[in-house]
Amino acid sequence: MAEHHVVYRQKGRFAAWPANYGAWIWDREVLAVFAAGSKGSQGKLHARDKNRPFPPLQARSLDGGCTWTIEAFDAVIPGGESLSADEHLSPRLKTRTHFQGLALPPPPSPVNFLDPETIVMAARTGLGGDAISWLYVSRNRGKRWEGPYAFSGLMKEGIAARTDIVAMSAERALFMLTRAKADGTEGETCCAQTCDGARSFRVIGTPVRNPDGYAIMPASAMLADGSILTVLRCGRSVDDPGWLEAYRSPDGGHTWHRTGTVVDSTGRGGNPPSLTISAEGRLFLVYGVRARPFGVRLKTSADGGETWSAEQIIRSDGHLPDLGYVRSMLRSDGKLVCVYYFNEAGERYIASSIVDTNGLV
Repeated sequence: MAEHHVVYRQKGRFAAWPANYGAWIWDREVLAVFAAGSKGSQGKLHARDKNRPFPPLQARSLDGGCTWTIEAFDAVIPGGESLSADEHLSPRLKTRTHFQGLALPPPPSPVNFLDPETIVMAARTGLGGDAISWLYVSRNRGKRWEGPYAFSGLMKEGIAARTDIVAMSAERALFMLTRAKADGTEGETCCAQTCDGARSFRVIGTPVRNPDGYAIMPASAMLADGSILTVLRCGRSVDDPGWLEAYRSPDGGHTWHRTGTVVDSTGRGGNPPSLTISAEGRLFLVYGVRARPFGVRLKTSADGGETWSAEQIIRSDGHLPDLGYVRSMLRSDGKLVCVYYFNEAGERYIASSIVDTNGLV
């Protein structure tokens, strides 16, 4: 069903979490951003060294996801060396610790969300009520990044942004963001709209408010009828099995309706989804599973998410549940490129799988 490749793997390193950053595709050229720290002693889930930084790297493929070149992430990281990884760091290394008094501007010129060369990546400090988020812009496929820029108009704290953007027009887009609940804990998703090319934002809707547990890390797509489908990572605690749940907005992100549970269990602590839509409107939902057999799985939908296929296994050879956080993209030949972190008991590394969707049910 799939062929697997190594994106980045080094002995003693802990490379992970593409879902916290972003990935993009231009036919056969693919770009993915991830974090690369040091391996440490095995904890409840992760075996990372919290006393060393987790700086970002990016990987580029020019052959559709088979071979990869590692590049520096050429951007300013406010307040530290690590990006979108405060929850994995000791207090002295957290970006939030060094953020006091730092004011970020909006982009100096509007972002064109319909320009195929332009990409936007969201970033953050931590996950709770004191989290601060910002964004980067590249107008040349990630060869040079501009920023950091502010989410102007949104609350200064409490937004824990990952990249999930639905372009509506050249300067209008929906940013699906995770934010803290009223009690300051990580927990809910909101829909923020920009109408001026990311120079200002306002929250226009919330799929599920104050869930029992958390509903975070959305993966979204615009359907053929103009409605928006988002799939959320849901769970009650890091010690309980997570699941994936879908919501739909018929009015550009203002109101949302639950359409149902798409995946019953993604294992203890859960794992975020990645949602991709083909030109014909077929949906591909890819996700890591932290329950035996540990690995990466896929569901498809041909009716806008009303019904989903049976679960299909992309790979099931993971040794430990410390894996997943997928980003997936469709090539022009119909093959799906999935980028995620994986392990066979040793170092955590970044892998890619290429799935031929023409043979899927």
